[in-house]
Amino acid sequence: MICIRRAGPADATAIGAVHVATWRSSYAGVLPEAYLTGLSSLRHALGYERAIADRRHGHAVFVAVASGPDAPGGRPGPEGGTIIGFVSGGHARRDWLAQGKLQGEVQGEVETLYLLEDYRDRGIGRRLMRAMAAHLAAVGCRSAMLWVLRDNPTRWFYQRLGGRQAGREMIRFAGQAMEQLAFVWDPIDTLLAATATAPEGS
Repeated sequence: MICIRRAGPADATAIGAVHVATWRSSYAGVLPEAYLTGLSSLRHALGYERAIADRRHGHAVFVAVASGPDAPGGRPGPEGGTIIGFVSGGHARRDWLAQGKLQGEVQGEVETLYLLEDYRDRGIGRRLMRAMAAHLAAVGCRSAMLWVLRDNPTRWFYQRLGGRQAGREMIRFAGQAMEQLAFVWDPIDTLLAATATAPEGS
């Protein structure tokens, strides 16, 4: 069984481990091997512990937890089961996409979405996105956006959910220049509708 719930501080260690595992699988051949090898689960766990505790600006973290026959080997989460993915977000950290078109309306941002490789293509990412979209709508966001590296193959997932590419920029990351793309759902109802077809347990 796979359930989606809001994260608590005790989940930070498992979330940090998922972050590192997904980066190493998703960005192999894209980011330098030395950078991926040097990723620290503990360092990321400390960051996510702070993120979970900080609920300013509508921030929240949700986790996907596998239990029973769906659970992988490894350490179970603090509430039973094993954390296999997570999503975080809140009010947009930058509002340049909101200027003009949305005339000051609050825009939400999906900051991270990570899922272990063995659990992809099962509707779990869609369910995590729905949990975040529902949360963003509840805290007053009229639209949602996210950034994704152009070379990240999961960008097609956001397009399948109806995300519209609305911007691009060059950033320095891991010692090299990379392009990231901005996807927008405006209004946020389009994201809620696109993620409504993921049944429990899928």
